[in-house]
Amino acid sequence: MHLMKRKILIHPDPRLKKVCAALPDISDEIRKLADDMLETMYAAPGIGLAAPQIGVLDRMIVLDCVKEDGAKPEPVVMVNPRVIGASDDLSTYDEGCLSIPDVYADVTRPSEVRVEWLDLDGNLQERDMDGLWATCVQHEIDHLEGKMFIDYLKPLKRQMITRKMQKLKREMARE
Repeated sequence: MHLMKRKILIHPDPRLKKVCAALPDISDEIRKLADDMLETMYAAPGIGLAAPQIGVLDRMIVLDCVKEDGAKPEPVVMVNPRVIGASDDLSTYDEGCLSIPDVYADVTRPSEVRVEWLDLDGNLQERDMDGLWATCVQHEIDHLEGKMFIDYLKPLKRQMITRKMQKLKREMARE
């Protein structure tokens, strides 16, 4: 099967603010999309990618939070993921986003979450996540709701980042 690296949308893009529709079933088209998303995420390089970031308004995310050199990758594909439990304990992480290149900011989220999703065989999966995995999965699920990590920031900082991205997009369009 031929993997295709997809173009990642850069903020601001109206598609990044849309709430995505749940996928009714798992098809070969969805499996191909999952492969393309993993290919795109690894090439970026990133640790998570949501379908809307490549312009597909479906409830699907991919993640792999294994970052140690030489460690075996642990790609996870989640269809219709949702957080079904979250800890009261919070953690703050310096988050970035492939749709907002080279911008990082502290975001506070629950430090542990339980997530439910369909795998590519259509089976319901459930997993407790903590650390970077918990942060990443919440960040990616936010994308499916049309929410980005900068939405957690104060308005002035958010506006500065948005202007920076608008400038970047103009520069990229000229290349």
